[in-house]
Amino acid sequence: MEDIKLSADGRVILPQPDELSKREKEDAMGAYLMMFAAWGIGLPFPFLSLIAAFIYHMINRKKSRFVAFHSYQSLLTETLISILNAVLIIWFLVILVSSNIFKQGTSFHLNIDANFYIYLIFVIFWNIVYTVVSLIGCFKAKNGKFYYFLVFGRIAFNAYYGKRAQLKMQRQKNIKAENKPPDGF
Repeated sequence: MEDIKLSADGRVILPQPDELSKREKEDAMGAYLMMFAAWGIGLPFPFLSLIAAFIYHMINRKKSRFVAFHSYQSLLTETLISILNAVLIIWFLVILVSSNIFKQGTSFHLNIDANFYIYLIFVIFWNIVYTVVSLIGCFKAKNGKFYYFLVFGRIAFNAYYGKRAQLKMQRQKNIKAENKPPDGF
């Protein structure tokens, strides 16, 4: 993985679209497309897309910081969405089991309360937001640009370009820095 470039005032210099190879752009774009492939294969199993995003990130994280940033941001977002979807599926399965649908000779009636419908709408909303934001991230990555998701964009940036990444790079190079930030930064 390439070194982090810093300006004279210590700010990170991000790679520009014309400095990135076509392969890097496609690999970064692929991080967001993994979600759609996993959805198509395992829609009833929300953790399949999470596993796919994790594997994609682990394979591509050492290629370049640009690819690592996008795959990590996608992985973080996929983690949240997978948890939301899994809770919905488990809740629905509990409703099915508690409704006695598996007993023969009983009438079929689901006892679904209003909270389930509220959560269903909540999950559908966040899945739509995730899909739209992932498509935007996908197109930005294809064009060699950064796109920062709310919350997860900052975390991914810090991991691959921020202070955390810079300190890791210094440790790897065994650079002895005399001035260090306080613990926890």
